[in-house]
Amino acid sequence: MPLIDPLLASILVCPADKGDLTEDEARSRLVCVVCRRAYPVTEGIPIMLIDEAELPDDSPQDPNGS
Repeated sequence: MPLIDPLLASILVCPADKGDLTEDEARSRLVCVVCRRAYPVTEGIPIMLIDEAELPDDSPQDPNGS
């Protein structure tokens, strides 16, 4: 079963880089194929805020430690 409505999924893109998104049903999130940010989906509603996205484990760390 899809995480979100297929019509909505067809128009959503990553707000950071406009990359396409894939569904990670096991972890209830949408993942950008370009930057690999993962956006949570809560009760069928994608939370498409860059600040709420999970970054991939191998992403560069901020040199200021934040």
